[in-house]
Amino acid sequence: MKEIITTPRAPEAVGPYAQAVRHGNTLYLSGQLAMNPDTGLFERESVARQTRRCMENIKAVLEAAGSSMANLLSCTVFLSSMDHFDAFNDVYASYFPDHPPARITVASAGIFDGLDVEIAAVAALD
Repeated sequence: MKEIITTPRAPEAVGPYAQAVRHGNTLYLSGQLAMNPDTGLFERESVARQTRRCMENIKAVLEAAGSSMANLLSCTVFLSSMDHFDAFNDVYASYFPDHPPARITVASAGIFDGLDVEIAAVAALD
């Protein structure tokens, strides 16, 4: 059975999608952008800042579902340019000191509102 997961600690869905959907022991997280859920504003200062905000939003959704970053199975990362890869990767790596998830990283010219980073994820639930 499908269960919708929401938390005020991550940006609200602004369209016909959920922050995350649980099915069985798997959690599918929608793409997270660099929106601060407390202010409703995008954190655009740098690719590093955008990446950190995306990861914190993912962490909040995982926690709302009773999971954690350690249970991430895979991430799909969209960057506005592969020129941002090193700045993104430095921050991303800090969230996974051991056993990082599988990942695909692609350049995408169409990230919402001219942002540079979007990250979707799939996680296991205990």
